[in-house]
Amino acid sequence: MQKLTVLCLLFLSALAAMGQPSGSGSQRLRTGAERMEVYLPLLQGKRVAVVANQSSLVGGRHLVDTLLSCGVDVRMIFCPEHGFRGTAAAGEHVADGKDPATGLPLLSLYGKNKKPHVDKLLSVDMVLFDLQDVGCRFYTYLSTLHYVMQACGEARRPLLLLDRPNPNASYVDGPVMEPSCTSFVGLHVGVPIVYGMTIGEYGRMIEGEHWASDTARCDLRVVALENYTHDSSYQLPVPPSPNLRTPQAIALYPSLCLLEGTTISLGRGTDYPFEVVGNDYKLDLRHVEVQRCVDLSYILDIYSHTPRGTFFLKSNFFEKLAGTTALRRQIEQGLTEQQIRLSWQPGLEAFRHLRSQYLIYP
Repeated sequence: MQKLTVLCLLFLSALAAMGQPSGSGSQRLRTGAERMEVYLPLLQGKRVAVVANQSSLVGGRHLVDTLLSCGVDVRMIFCPEHGFRGTAAAGEHVADGKDPATGLPLLSLYGKNKKPHVDKLLSVDMVLFDLQDVGCRFYTYLSTLHYVMQACGEARRPLLLLDRPNPNASYVDGPVMEPSCTSFVGLHVGVPIVYGMTIGEYGRMIEGEHWASDTARCDLRVVALENYTHDSSYQLPVPPSPNLRTPQAIALYPSLCLLEGTTISLGRGTDYPFEVVGNDYKLDLRHVEVQRCVDLSYILDIYSHTPRGTFFLKSNFFEKLAGTTALRRQIEQGLTEQQIRLSWQPGLEAFRHLRSQYLIYP
């Protein structure tokens, strides 16, 4: 086994010290990426592919830079929607290329090739996955994880997932996905908009339910968070994607992203995306108290002020985001939020039972 460099050992010591109890008796939350003493020995002497973006930090330093300084043989980087440095807009094509800082090849998992080519994985011994999720079914990093797990299973390469906190982990809500509405913004039937799991827990569910493959099982290992519960308060150190810039935007995202399937602006191109809403009908949400639920009041209010026939996009993207064809009909029929929410309960009850089997944290 290749020995750790002195620099890396010092870095590990510093991270460990950061995780020690404070004077008040509380303990600092440590991400999977910060727990290098757990996963670094597993990487020594291995050829490694990394799935990462700008959120993949160890302390304040990028995971890839940290791994290279520790002597890990990183061969390639796979990058999701928004690219490796997180600068591509939603839906924008992410091309293959080379990382200027390290010279490593960048292979896009967004566009034509959402799944790693198996022949690429055959040239490495292990895949390391580290992406910051925000806890919503339509946030595409879940789909990226699905396809990475599928490819790892087919290539018979182990997947090591470094877990990260979910800023929307404290509740489960929304309509569940129907088979007819699956897409890259929602692959898994029966999952609600907000699922209350970390990406590590969700990966365990993908594997346990055989969602990625019935036959090519993924050898998944999760490096768990330390000192974390689903109610833990955690502010993301960097935006997980270009238009989720603040804690307020991230908290509103489960409720507002459905408007991406309508003609209504969500503030893209302004300084406050996902915090201001509306075309002629303005709605400033920068200072509202966000409820821990998929809050339909915003959509129902805006719909009531929009001329009929001009609200929903003709592409049926609203149905893909909602995961169901029912929600649009319910809105058009004038059902109240309470009536709509009541229709979600059987699906939510079934999902909570499924979810309970894969939780790591209280």
